[in-house]
Amino acid sequence: MPQASDIRAASQPANPLPELTIVIPAKNESRNLPRLIRSLCSQDYAQLRSTRIFVADAGSTDDTIAVAHSFANELCISVIPGGLPSVGRNEGARRASTRYVLFVDADVELADSTLLRRAVETMQRRNLYCLTTNVWCSGGSLLDRALYAGNNFVQYFASWTKPFATGMFMMFSKEVFDRLGGFNERALYAEDYLLSKQISPLRFGIVTGGVVTSNRRFQKMGRFTIVRMFFRTALNTYNEKYFFRDQNYWKDPEEARSSGF
Repeated sequence: MPQASDIRAASQPANPLPELTIVIPAKNESRNLPRLIRSLCSQDYAQLRSTRIFVADAGSTDDTIAVAHSFANELCISVIPGGLPSVGRNEGARRASTRYVLFVDADVELADSTLLRRAVETMQRRNLYCLTTNVWCSGGSLLDRALYAGNNFVQYFASWTKPFATGMFMMFSKEVFDRLGGFNERALYAEDYLLSKQISPLRFGIVTGGVVTSNRRFQKMGRFTIVRMFFRTALNTYNEKYFFRDQNYWKDPEEARSSGF
């Protein structure tokens, strides 16, 4: 006859899947990657130590890979082959066996030590498919900070009708991510926008707090160019072919001939 302890054990659910996998696409990010990883280490998320973190390296020629490996004693971090951000993110997601996947760009920092925990809790509580947060600029001009604030403003109001998120911080239900086919690797621009805009407003969330990034894209491409691309992206929401054309987003003038991006 089974004992009461056996009955209690049998009634317990099987070991649940780990909650989260983190994917970081990177190329020549040896200066920025340590700041991101240190900000991850400071998170109060209880399962952080067992959370797999994949750095999808796109052929870095600096110390990006060595930097990632240097944190192996603090986090469960691995380097995998990458490519364009869409390729690197998909490579990481394929290796995930968790309920959620978080995509984070290598040049951001998690400014709030509670952000990761609250993001996972919000996904669970509201049964969301996709979640993002605000993006703020550090070290830039007043105009740079205003442009990021404007993006946050537009993102908030768009979430009521046609939500979108950027790869700077994008948490997805792994099941839904797979169902949608992941990031479109044919897209040469705004692949994060193309994926996130498929989510219903009822299954999309924006968690308070935010991540901090630099103004380097403004410096490389110019503020006017970035703003113009932002509006052209919105105008071409239903014109998928627009995103398959090279917008020179990954090539600054000095690297155009040699960069894989």
